[in-house]
Amino acid sequence: MNIYVLVKRTFDTEEKITVENGKIAEGEAEFIVNPYDEYAVEEAIQLRDVHGGEVTVVTLGEADAEKQLLTALAMGADQAVLINVEDDVDEVDEFTAAMLLASYLVEQKVDLILAGNVAIDGGSGQIGPRVAELLGINYVTTITNLEIDGTSAKIIRDVEGDSETIETSLPLLVTAQQGLNEPRYPSLPGIMKAKKKPLEKLEFDDLDLDENDVVAKTEIVDVYLPPQKAAGRLLEGDPTDQVRELVNLLHTDTKVI
Repeated sequence: MNIYVLVKRTFDTEEKITVENGKIAEGEAEFIVNPYDEYAVEEAIQLRDVHGGEVTVVTLGEADAEKQLLTALAMGADQAVLINVEDDVDEVDEFTAAMLLASYLVEQKVDLILAGNVAIDGGSGQIGPRVAELLGINYVTTITNLEIDGTSAKIIRDVEGDSETIETSLPLLVTAQQGLNEPRYPSLPGIMKAKKKPLEKLEFDDLDLDENDVVAKTEIVDVYLPPQKAAGRLLEGDPTDQVRELVNLLHTDTKVI
């Protein structure tokens, strides 16, 4: 089985994030594999171990993204592909990213593609479905269970407040939701082996695309941090006094009554 996993280099939301001139200051940010993509990598490895084949992780980015690919390789993926279009593409939005990824994947023999349900930086959840549409293959989003039997797939996907079971066929793209599995940590032997695994680097000229084909359809106007929350206030006195002060504050400060 030829399994491909789409991964993204994202900033770590548990670390301090600084915004300068409407952009995230990458020099001060810590970057990781998008957590939802880790579920996709783990599921791909488990499926390969059961059904055989190879797991290839693919990402868009500059040389810095090699670190995240090495993490996926250390987890157990077989090979990686880095598509670096920095010198040829001005802006990469969801449309552009999907076009670039699909242009690579259409030349491969694909049985299954896995991706994260969303990326924690943008949160659009568009890349997977867009890639599937461009490739003309089936896709199912927000999956929490996946069973493959030959060319058939049985899937449980998360829906608001419930779940549903879907049966479909390969080739197939799915996006991983939390609860699909428990991603493994890269072991020391895995980290050492990752350095010797194939990591292919592609440029824009290696893809069957023209620069006009990947012009971004959207523009980020501004990026800003949410406003700081005001400190809480402790009301003192007996319950009657506290209620009286609370009503007064709701009336004069917050003006909700």
